[in-house]
Amino acid sequence: MPQAPVQTQPPQPAAGRGAAPAQPAPSPKVPPEFDGLAIWKMEPAKLLALVKDPNSTVFQKAIACKKLAFVGNKDAVQPMAALLGHPQLSCYARFGLEPNPDPSVDDALRAALPKLKGRQQVGVITTIGVRKDAKALDALTKLIDDSDPEIAQAASASVGMIGGLQASKVLRAALDRTKLPVFPVVARAALLCAEGLMPANRTQGLELYAHLSGSTMPEPVRRAALRVLNAAGPAPAGMKQYPPPTGEAADKDHSGFLGRGR
Repeated sequence: MPQAPVQTQPPQPAAGRGAAPAQPAPSPKVPPEFDGLAIWKMEPAKLLALVKDPNSTVFQKAIACKKLAFVGNKDAVQPMAALLGHPQLSCYARFGLEPNPDPSVDDALRAALPKLKGRQQVGVITTIGVRKDAKALDALTKLIDDSDPEIAQAASASVGMIGGLQASKVLRAALDRTKLPVFPVVARAALLCAEGLMPANRTQGLELYAHLSGSTMPEPVRRAALRVLNAAGPAPAGMKQYPPPTGEAADKDHSGFLGRGR
């Protein structure tokens, strides 16, 4: 029986010598609803229209909020503030609001604070701290005692970022009543607050540092406070004298501030 002829492939040109280079596949076209570059090039008025439009996608509104962080003004505040409770866009709204210099941002954040829960409230608390809105101190003081430890921690940290004499009193009182896991955050916030007090309110700053040098404080906070006190020199005249430190820190303390002689 005759055999079927064997089919052979035509010889292929050797790669790299005389062969035409392979053409790259064309890049896929970005769908208009996911074209972030086009949104980034928009003027502020068009960005605001995109944020307000109920038919805009989450992606489109997110990119618009990010660009409004650079070009947004007072007109951008309310449209983005309306997104602070959105489960996906809350963080983008805060990103857009945080650097906006208009004072109405602070009003909007304070107004949103009691309306939010959980992580969205934590985010707004943090943004308030970054913006150093002293008008929010009363609301933040109450939140330090919130039953949600994340909210209490965020409120404590923001009070420290805001700083000033009122903040130092709030944190000093919180040090006496808060427990784990909030207490260490309060202590670190108080350390930041004490640093901010030093240029204009040195005596009060040193007093807060001295309180933070106590043995009940978290060790990193205590050591940081002692380092500042040791470098501060003798205690100002008439200032309350504090017990000297103990242990290794005491051996290295020659400032006289904590009651040790030079």
